[in-house]
Amino acid sequence: MNISRFLNTDLIKLQLETEVHIDPEEPLNPEKWARLTKEKLLWELVELLEKSGKVKNRKRLFADLHNREKKASTGIGYGIALPHVRTMQVSDFVVGFARSKEGYEFGSPDGGLAHLFFVMAAPPYDDQLYLRVFKSLAELLHFEHFRQRLLEATSEYEIIRAFKEME
Repeated sequence: MNISRFLNTDLIKLQLETEVHIDPEEPLNPEKWARLTKEKLLWELVELLEKSGKVKNRKRLFADLHNREKKASTGIGYGIALPHVRTMQVSDFVVGFARSKEGYEFGSPDGGLAHLFFVMAAPPYDDQLYLRVFKSLAELLHFEHFRQRLLEATSEYEIIRAFKEME
């Protein structure tokens, strides 16, 4: 599966900007901190997907992704998060990539921070493509050298080239 054909420079963000500001008057417990961070990250990822022109309603897409995360975290470990959802809020399959050098808590089973974020959305009737891309992405991300290339890339083009070379 050629995942690179779905990626373009507009759908790649080399450094996530999400910050959660703490009010010193109201200390946050770790669970609330993680929830607020995840919500802000999901908003940033929805904004990234919106650049595709395939997002119908960004608020509803956020709600769908957020509800999906409530069921089970899409942090999969090894520094990777794969927020994904099938929803009527996109007109066609779309995938985006974002990265954080510092990393974010995303509920990964290994307890580590997520640095590589792949966000996917597809209409509910588009199961085959959605599942094929998901499976191919999961297979590629098993390779540590590939994950390292994504972390070290200095441009959006290097991200796309890394995918093309692995496909």
